[in-house]
Amino acid sequence: MEISELLKEKSGIRLDIGCGENKQDGGFVGMDSRELSGVDIVHDVEKFPWPLPDECVLMAVASHLVEHIDPHGGTFIKFMDEVWRVLKPEGQFAVAVPYAGSFGYFQDPTHCNPCNEATWEYFDPLAPSGLFKIYQPKPWKIEHLTFQQFGNMEVILRKRRIDKSYYE
Repeated sequence: MEISELLKEKSGIRLDIGCGENKQDGGFVGMDSRELSGVDIVHDVEKFPWPLPDECVLMAVASHLVEHIDPHGGTFIKFMDEVWRVLKPEGQFAVAVPYAGSFGYFQDPTHCNPCNEATWEYFDPLAPSGLFKIYQPKPWKIEHLTFQQFGNMEVILRKRRIDKSYYE
């Protein structure tokens, strides 16, 4: 289906990034690198820019995807910046990932991007750790974070507006 058709007459879409054959219910648009049942946009999420206009997404989800995003050469940061670009102002991004170091993380030989609770502080300019200042990506707000060290982690991020004070 053409992207223009997916966006036609809508205030925005809900995007399931890396949906595979398990696209979220409830009218989500699925994007994956493979042409599978339920995939509406066939595109490699590590190739930028995505074939979506700026600020066309109301909410994005990525379930068990980010642990597969190459962290080398800044690809994971570019991925996060691309999600930020396509989200509408104040849009939310929900992520589910196996906790770094857990059995679920180590079991899959394609996992290359371990994430723990501190990972997300690199994206939130107001996180007390100050980790944002290292790479200075697009700004997010950590709204919810829960994890089990031997299980999964879930995080909800909200797109922040750019404020030049974040980058000083």
